[in-house]
Amino acid sequence: MIHLASIFQGGLAPDIVDSSLLATAPSSENASMVLAGVLLSLVFIYLASKLGGELSRLVDLPPVLGELVAGVVVGVSALHLLVFPETGAVAGDSVVMTILQKIAGLNPESIQEVFTAQSEVISVLAEIGVIILLFEIGLESDLRELQKVGSRAAVVAVVGVVAPFVAGTVGLVLVFGMPTIPAVFAGAALTATSIGITSKVLSELGQLKSTEGQIIVGAAVIDDVLGIIVLAVVASLAKTGEVDVVNLIYLIISATAFLLGSIFLGKFFNKSFVAIAEKLQTRGKLVIPALIFAFSMAFLANAIHLEAILGAFAAGLVLDETDKRKELDQQVIPIADILVPIFFVSVGARVDLSVLNPTSADNRQGLVIAAFLIVVAIIGKLITGWAIVGKEPINRLAIGIGMIPRGEVGLVFAGIGAASGVLDKPLQAAIIIMVILTTFVAPPLLRFAFKAESELVEEPVAVDS
Repeated sequence: MIHLASIFQGGLAPDIVDSSLLATAPSSENASMVLAGVLLSLVFIYLASKLGGELSRLVDLPPVLGELVAGVVVGVSALHLLVFPETGAVAGDSVVMTILQKIAGLNPESIQEVFTAQSEVISVLAEIGVIILLFEIGLESDLRELQKVGSRAAVVAVVGVVAPFVAGTVGLVLVFGMPTIPAVFAGAALTATSIGITSKVLSELGQLKSTEGQIIVGAAVIDDVLGIIVLAVVASLAKTGEVDVVNLIYLIISATAFLLGSIFLGKFFNKSFVAIAEKLQTRGKLVIPALIFAFSMAFLANAIHLEAILGAFAAGLVLDETDKRKELDQQVIPIADILVPIFFVSVGARVDLSVLNPTSADNRQGLVIAAFLIVVAIIGKLITGWAIVGKEPINRLAIGIGMIPRGEVGLVFAGIGAASGVLDKPLQAAIIIMVILTTFVAPPLLRFAFKAESELVEEPVAVDS
């Protein structure tokens, strides 16, 4: 089984199947125990994701936040129902392995072997989950909507990516003395904006079709496109562990060209895709060809040293232009419902919040870094409302607040950074806290911004007698 970090760091290297990996392969007598461990882990994952999502919904917050927090609860920070070797855990730390050992009476060597193999399977399922997630985000990113808000959304998006990225990266390097690659990755995690969370709040407020709403949603779509390109670049930089200017330029150009080229060629591919889907007669005649295309694009991106998720996102953008987009979107949702929670819960489970315990002097810098990231994350997006020029009256505060929540895309950055080994535990925990808090504060602040504007508009103007 291939380790998740190997996939995140650039795909299937020629030497991936070496003696050390073969040594961790489960023996035939332990294979059934590996399956048992995977099944029990999935039981805990789905219970956690559903309970967390429902509780989050009760307090009017995005379910994805509940899944993340539930992952923290069942993971290394609390219950140890889902732990991974890369966090430093051993078989004895896993409740799942303790249960299996009591049932099957395995010796310490066998239970460690089962633990390692079971963790690999869950990690690969999480990787497939994030590929499906990015494919789904691509399907929901309607490029035609961007044309309605045009340059204003582009300006908001570019400022919303550049400002927090530069401020975060430079601040971490100069103020905290952090190495360049981790600082770049943390800065990149500040660039995302959650389309789903912002769109939900705008819809509830009846502002989705307003000028501000269209600019926010359009900018969030562009943010995701730019963010995925940034992620592909920084994740590729993580492979070498150093910043090579020539390689950096190559990665930026190749990632951009791959995405734009995919969209351009997709215009010619769409009719063929629909024609093939209509000729098929068996179950999955639409969703299976779509997944074949998505996984092929993910493989192609991986093969040219970009990230697999960039290919999946590009596939979603391409198929969004087909006449079958709404039907396909509905068919992908159940698949995402099965696989995406594995990713979010796994990200939360890997977070060790003990590294941010304020009672320990060693942890205080991590807390300061978390506070710094939160400030940069909020201010870096808040200023975007004032990046729009023109005399047209517009709620600039609402636009800035609408860009604040990081949501699921921010978690993708944290998950990939941790799996690739770029982020240490304090920095990973700091990014997770930043994602949670920005997603928590944005909805009420956005409601306040629109409410304040409406009260100003409705307030009668006093006329001097």
